[in-house]
Amino acid sequence: MKVFYGWIVVAGAFLVLFVAYGAQYSFGVFFSAFLQEFGWSRASLSGAFSVYAFAYCVFGFPAGRLTDLWGPRVVIAAGGIFLGAALTGMSLVTQLWQPYLLYGLVAALGMSTAYVPCNTTVVKWFVARRGLAVGLASSGASVGTVVLPPVAQLLVTTVGWRTAYVIFGVGIFVLLNLVAQVMRRDPESLGLHPDGASRPLAVAVGAQAGAGTLARVIRTRAFWMLGATFSAAWIPVFIPFVHIVPFTRDLGHSPLTGAWAVSTLGIGAVAGRLVMGAVSDRIGRKPAVGVAMTLQAVGFLGFLLADRGLPLLFGSALVFGYSYGAVSTLFAARRGRDLRRDRELRPHVDALGAPELRRDRPPRALSAAERSAGLLESRGMAPWLDKEAR
Repeated sequence: MKVFYGWIVVAGAFLVLFVAYGAQYSFGVFFSAFLQEFGWSRASLSGAFSVYAFAYCVFGFPAGRLTDLWGPRVVIAAGGIFLGAALTGMSLVTQLWQPYLLYGLVAALGMSTAYVPCNTTVVKWFVARRGLAVGLASSGASVGTVVLPPVAQLLVTTVGWRTAYVIFGVGIFVLLNLVAQVMRRDPESLGLHPDGASRPLAVAVGAQAGAGTLARVIRTRAFWMLGATFSAAWIPVFIPFVHIVPFTRDLGHSPLTGAWAVSTLGIGAVAGRLVMGAVSDRIGRKPAVGVAMTLQAVGFLGFLLADRGLPLLFGSALVFGYSYGAVSTLFAARRGRDLRRDRELRPHVDALGAPELRRDRPPRALSAAERSAGLLESRGMAPWLDKEAR
C-alpha cells in the first residue's frame, strides 16, 4: 500500500524541528560553559537569549509570507544556512556583544525560517487526523530536546564548547538543506487531497469563517484571544530551558545532571505532543488546552521545591515538559482550524507571546504573581478559544 505523501511531510517536519529545537534548548549547556570561561553574569548572557526569543517571533512575520510565496523547501533551506552559520560563528565568540548578534539575531532569523513552514505546512495535508499529524511533527522538537542537550554536554566535556558549536552548526546546515527537498506546499501541488482521501473533505464552518484578508482576520476576536492565551502560556516556557542547567549546578549537581534535566523536559514534551494531539481530536481543543495550561502551573510550582531532591526536580521537569509539548501542539492545531491563513497568522500570534525571560532569575526566584499566572490563564483564558470558531 502506497504511503500518503503527507506522512513524508510530517517526517520532514519532525527532522527539521528535531535539530532546530534540539540546538535551541542546548543553549543552557553552552550557557554554563560561557559563564565559566568568561565570568559574565547570568543576567548579561541570558539577555542574548531574550533577544533571540523575541527576534525569532518577529522574524516569523516575513517567514510566513515567504513560505506562502516560495514554499517550504526554499524557506527551510534558508533557515539551515542562517542557523548553521550562527552556531558555527558562536565558536569564535570572545566578547559579550557577539552572542547578541550571532545568537540573538542571526540564529533567530534561521530559527524563524526553519520552524514557521513546518506545522503550517503539515496542517494543509490533514483535516480528519490533523491533531495527530501535528503532534507527530511537533514531537521532533521534543525528541531533539531529549537527545541533543546531553550530546552537547558530552561534546563540551570532550572537545570543548567551541568545537561543539562547529559540529552543531555544520550538522544543522547539512541536514536542514537535505530535508527541505522533501517538503511540499500542499497536497494539491501533487494532485492529492488532505488525509489521502479520494475526494476533497468538507471544510469545517469554523475554518471558513476564518477566511479573508490578513487585515480582516487580525481584527477578529478569535485572533486576539488566541494571541492572549498563547502569550499567557508562553511567557514562562523558556525560563527552565535556559536556566535549568546552572540552576541544577546551584543545587550541587553536575553539569551533565543539568543536561539530563533538559532532556527530561523534552521527554515530557514528547508525551504531551503525542498524547494531547490525539486526545484533542476526540475531546476538542478547548478542554485539552485547559488541562495543559494547568499542568504548566503545577510544574512551575514544583521547581520552587526542587532543592528537596532530584526526584522532585526531574518530576517537575517532566510535568512542565508535558504541558509545553501539549500547548505547542494544541495551538498549532487550533490555529489551523480557526484561522485558515495560518502560514501568515502563526507568526503574528507567536509574536504576541514572545517571552521576556526574567534574565537574571532561575525558576525558583519567580514572584508570587508569576507563580500564579499559570492557574489564572488556565481558568480565565481557555474558554475564549471557541467563541469565534462557532
